[in-house]
Amino acid sequence: MPDLNPPRLSAAVAAVAAILMWTQAWSLPPVWTVHGSRGEIVLFGSVHMLPDGLDWKPAALQRALAQADTLWFEVTLGDATDQAVMRASLSRGRLGPGRTLWDLLTPRQRADVDDAAKSLELPAADLAHMQPWMADLTLSLAADARAGARTALGVEAQVQNAAPATARRMALETVDQQIAILTGGGAAEQAASLDQTSLEITKDPDIYTRMVREWTTGDVAALHHEVADSLLAVAPGAYARMISNRNQRWARTLTRLARKPGRNVVIVGIGHLVGPDGVPALLRAQGLTVEGP
Repeated sequence: MPDLNPPRLSAAVAAVAAILMWTQAWSLPPVWTVHGSRGEIVLFGSVHMLPDGLDWKPAALQRALAQADTLWFEVTLGDATDQAVMRASLSRGRLGPGRTLWDLLTPRQRADVDDAAKSLELPAADLAHMQPWMADLTLSLAADARAGARTALGVEAQVQNAAPATARRMALETVDQQIAILTGGGAAEQAASLDQTSLEITKDPDIYTRMVREWTTGDVAALHHEVADSLLAVAPGAYARMISNRNQRWARTLTRLARKPGRNVVIVGIGHLVGPDGVPALLRAQGLTVEGP
């Protein structure tokens, strides 16, 4: 991913300023509290990359973190995970000899990807030997970085540093499971998702800023629309693998967790907590009491 040059840095500063202006009267991101027969679970939806200077932490989350026995993330955080992701990306994210990304795309899709790469000042040649899912991820991360977002400022990183060392860290998935989700579905489905990402980058360049605003104001309906509707329309199989199937697995895990004594904080991407197939809705369907939107 290229460094921000001065024009892009100016755009990032403007984006951050817009976010701060929009959220002066926010209600803060939503928090859900699950009351089980013996345990309590506080659910909080993450934005994995955030801009600097954003005060987003609800008091309910901070209280829960201070008292937490166990802190759950999607995957374990730390250097070992970062290295595993890098190895998996290198081994499974690249095409074999003699193949290029362009061979897997229609002429229109190739044009869309090329336009998106140009708008991000990312050489299209950097994408040429990537699997479609890897190119999709690369463009998405570069677009968020253009808006000033950084992984080191994301919810997971900040929560990891703020939570007491006594809180046991746990993971809902492994890196291998997440890579399998990204690589599933076949080239055509991955290409459709890549094309949708490319179109969003060029046709809706403010989508990241808008989603952060919706997150900080607790607009769960708008967040569900942003996360679910476009992916469901162009790649329903990818939506099932990446969102709904995982939500169902996690809900089963959390239902069991709620039967055990303890105070738990669970941090997952905000897209997994909103809408009719979000984790809170699934837990309510299981008969658990869930406070929150």
